[in-house]
Amino acid sequence: MTQSTSTKRGLLPSLANRLFDGENFLSPRLWDFNKDFFELDFTSSIPSVNIVENHKDFKIEMAVPGHEKKDFKVEVDNGVLTISSEKEEESKEEKENYTRREFSYKSFSRSFRLPENCVADQIDARYENGILFLSIPKKEVTPAQAPKEIKVF
Repeated sequence: MTQSTSTKRGLLPSLANRLFDGENFLSPRLWDFNKDFFELDFTSSIPSVNIVENHKDFKIEMAVPGHEKKDFKVEVDNGVLTISSEKEEESKEEKENYTRREFSYKSFSRSFRLPENCVADQIDARYENGILFLSIPKKEVTPAQAPKEIKVF
C-alpha cells in the first residue's frame, strides 16, 4: 500500500491544471458566485490518507470531516480494499413570499490493493472526530525452514 500526498505550487499553473482537469472542468463548485474567484477551493474531493505499516498490522487514517459512521462503506473484494462514502444534505428556507431549497451531494471512493500477508476478514474500522481509522492485521509469517536431508537406508 502506498501513501497519497499532495503539494501546493504557484497559483497559475495549479489553477490552470485544476480548471481544465477532466474531473473539475465546468464542475458546479467552480461557479459559486458567493465567493471571490481566487478564494475558490480547487482541492480534490478525495480525502487525504496516511498509511503506516507496523510489525503486526497496517494502520490507515483517512481525513473525512463532516461525515457520520453510517455514511461509510468499507469492503474487500479480491484483495482490494475499497472505502467509499455518499452523503446527501438538504436545506429548506421558507419566508413570507418565497421558499428556497438547496441540495448537496458528496461522495468519494478510494481503493487500495492489499498485500498478500493481510487478514482481510479481520479488518477493524472506527470513526472519531472526522477521521476514519482502519486496522488491517497481518498474517503470522513463519520463517522458511532449512531443507532437511533424509537418509535412505
